[in-house]
Amino acid sequence: MRIWIVAVIALLALPGSPVLAQQVSPNGVRTLSPAGAIKPTGTWNLGTRAGDFVFVAGMRGIDPKTNSLIQGDEARVRQAFLNMKLIAESEGAALQDAVRLVVYVTDMFRFRPVVNKVQEELWGKGPYPPRTIIEVHRLNQDDIVEVEGTFYAPERKQATAPPGQVTPQPERAPAPVTTNPMRSDQ
Repeated sequence: MRIWIVAVIALLALPGSPVLAQQVSPNGVRTLSPAGAIKPTGTWNLGTRAGDFVFVAGMRGIDPKTNSLIQGDEARVRQAFLNMKLIAESEGAALQDAVRLVVYVTDMFRFRPVVNKVQEELWGKGPYPPRTIIEVHRLNQDDIVEVEGTFYAPERKQATAPPGQVTPQPERAPAPVTTNPMRSDQ
């Protein structure tokens, strides 16, 4: 047990690590808490990496410097997206790498146009990721919006060859020939 604790402390002390404290599950799911991010206020993590996917928890319009809500509806919605972006970028994903977004708002009529405006500002003219927007009765601290995202961020990017050269592909073994005992024509 003592060796395990020493190993964990040694890993956390590695220089150049952008992550303050990561934990890894038995199957390799790694928790994320990059520098400059908000501080979780309960039994949750900001995000996780599982293979080539980054899952970002519901982010709200919290200023990471003060850990308090930003004033103003549009500014708060923008900050929620920026908080999500920071977690995704810490693992090499951009907003354009989002494969799914879920947005919770407390008033669909009032806040959906604001979410659309901020999303267009951050993504440009698209393409936009699939998005579900849901009106909820209440959010933590009576906030108006919460946004969560799933991002594709390959851990090992494909090697690319210089222009004009072809990247060698690994040889694949031929598919095994199988027969179906139920068919008489094989």
